[in-house]
Amino acid sequence: MKRHPFNSWGKMVGGQKTRWLTIILWVLLTLFLSISFPSVNEVEDNKADNLPKSSMSQKADEIIKKEFPNDSGNPLLIVWHRDNGLNDHDYQTVQSLYKELRANTLDKQKSLPPFDTLPKPALTQSVSKDGTTLITPIFFDEKAEDETLQNNLKKLKSIVNRTSGEDPFVYKLDDPGLHVRFSGPVGIQTDAVSLFSQADIKLLISTVLLVLVFLILLYRSPIMAIVPLIVVGFSYGVISPLLGILGEKGIITVDSQAVSIMTVLLFGAGTDYCLFLISRYREYLLIEESKFKSLQLAIKDSSGAISMSALTVVLGLATLLLADYGAFHRFAIPFSLAVFIMGIASITLLPAILVILGRISFFPFIPRTTEMEIKRANKKGQPLKTKKSKVTLNQKIGTLVTRKPWKVILVSVVLLGGLTFFVPKIQYTYDLLASFPKDMPSREGFELISDHYSSGLLAPVKIVVDTENKSIPLKKELEKLSFIKNVSDPQVGKNKQNLQLYEVSLTDNPYSNKGMERIPQLEIQLKSMLTKYNISSQNYWLGGETITNLDTKNTTERDQKVIIPVMIGLISLLLLFYLRSITAMVYLVLTVILSYFSALGAGWLILHYGLNVPAIQGSIPLYSFVFLVALGEDYNIFMVSEIWKNKKEQNHIDAIANGVSKTGSVISSAGLILAGTFLVLATLPIQVLVQFGIVTCVGVLIDTFIVRPLLVPAITTVLGRFAFWPGELWKKKEDSQVVEKI
Repeated sequence: MKRHPFNSWGKMVGGQKTRWLTIILWVLLTLFLSISFPSVNEVEDNKADNLPKSSMSQKADEIIKKEFPNDSGNPLLIVWHRDNGLNDHDYQTVQSLYKELRANTLDKQKSLPPFDTLPKPALTQSVSKDGTTLITPIFFDEKAEDETLQNNLKKLKSIVNRTSGEDPFVYKLDDPGLHVRFSGPVGIQTDAVSLFSQADIKLLISTVLLVLVFLILLYRSPIMAIVPLIVVGFSYGVISPLLGILGEKGIITVDSQAVSIMTVLLFGAGTDYCLFLISRYREYLLIEESKFKSLQLAIKDSSGAISMSALTVVLGLATLLLADYGAFHRFAIPFSLAVFIMGIASITLLPAILVILGRISFFPFIPRTTEMEIKRANKKGQPLKTKKSKVTLNQKIGTLVTRKPWKVILVSVVLLGGLTFFVPKIQYTYDLLASFPKDMPSREGFELISDHYSSGLLAPVKIVVDTENKSIPLKKELEKLSFIKNVSDPQVGKNKQNLQLYEVSLTDNPYSNKGMERIPQLEIQLKSMLTKYNISSQNYWLGGETITNLDTKNTTERDQKVIIPVMIGLISLLLLFYLRSITAMVYLVLTVILSYFSALGAGWLILHYGLNVPAIQGSIPLYSFVFLVALGEDYNIFMVSEIWKNKKEQNHIDAIANGVSKTGSVISSAGLILAGTFLVLATLPIQVLVQFGIVTCVGVLIDTFIVRPLLVPAITTVLGRFAFWPGELWKKKEDSQVVEKI
């Protein structure tokens, strides 16, 4: 007889002699790593490039840095605004600020325009045409740390408040009075860092509280509610320093967004794996008096599915390593490592804790065998209370999907298919500022610039042209284009005199989709101009935020085309290896893909029509796909494993009905917890995380309550013994009769 791979695992990690050893090893490992290596938060780098060096914007930036160096530094744009027009006191405040900054420079302050020495008539020439808005820059060292910049902004606010005699930073834009906002690269950068730092703390607290409440409601036991959190905590204690040392050595780059989502994934998926084992342990405690024997049986039953589920998620998330877009690529190692460590903890640390606590972990609803209940009743001198067996909801669902599979399939496919019809209607955006809250100071500052100057002023398109030493009136030619507002005088290359740089302001918002759509038109016109003057049509490079966004769009779409099929293929192979069934592999993958598209459609309905979001971030489809397909297969694997096990001793229909019934409660609970943890992201002020959280939450719920309990078992019922092809083909007579009736 073939020996089960996890037959002796329970004794190794949770035996009478090894349980405490397992705990001690985890404690020592966590302490050693935490003391020896930095935490992941200490090595976060939010300045890493997202685009490959081969992209147009990156090539242009490289040329611009080399041939057209800007020694002024990284700009902070101070936007001064008063609805009824800036007055003399406002101009005095501006001049007083710059006078003080010239006398007492800020840390890493690099250069300062002479606004303190300009007479008022000269200063007013820089004001917007309606006289309401003025932009004044301060330049800082490009290598200045985020903390340094944030401290500088605090000092600037203090000076402005003191010199103006009020606090123009707290007024809402529709309030009367002077309004001051920090915008531009430094303003946006510091606001983004501040948002993510606040988000991490809020996210951690919210996630822990959510999981704790769910577990208390599920087990009605304060002890058992804490156990999974302890396991997740130890896992994080190992994961954080491991990622910290990898980041410190430069092997990986970790950003704030990756850490935020990793935290959610760890609590969500980690709690799921714990629930899979805990549910089995509780079942065996009802029929086996020995807690050690119960644990061994529980591990034997569930560890295979847990390990396979974790491996599926690990390898699925690892496909992000194939991404060209930096943010996607940076997610791969943290996410995969987090799930890998959590998977190990759920079959090592968790069993040890469970067997140490024993039945008391389920207090006050302690599971006991019938014999134990009889002894307990006799000891108290009370008759044994017999519990009436009730047909549970999961048993009813198991009966439904096996008796009326075609109706279940039809209703499920129509519902999910209907949601997928909204996917082509989704609008995407690659605007960085659009992912920030509307009341974020740097975004408000940008909107003031857009309303009273030109949005293109903040992010001009930079055109570098190799003139081949020919004199061409390119500025006049560019100014003729209807979508260009103004063109700067050309700058000549520092080392190559044949290179010229033009800064072009678009009439459209440079961060918008319409702004991006202008770039192909600009390229066509630019090629025509160069050809007109007998210059190679390839002798140009485009840089700036608009080109960067367009390159982001193209790179993201490329990554989707590569990663999605690779991930589907990889997960298909894992399912084939585990289930030994081509048929099962096909319909399990197809149902999860259907679930993904329906989640994307449902997410758009919620975001667009429910929350008035005009467009979602372009990264959402790939983020959601990777998580939903990998995590969706988790639940399928756990349920199908139960059906496969039942099939060895039961007929086809009973195997499916009992599989759905037995796994229903734990998977539903796990799904609710996982969906809830992702929904926590929707409470954050960062739109990309809100959108990702909502879409993923909806997808997990669809998997939990439609695909797993209804669609998959109904398909398995209809296929009969062919659901297991070409593995073992059970040819029991009753199976054939049932399939014929269906």
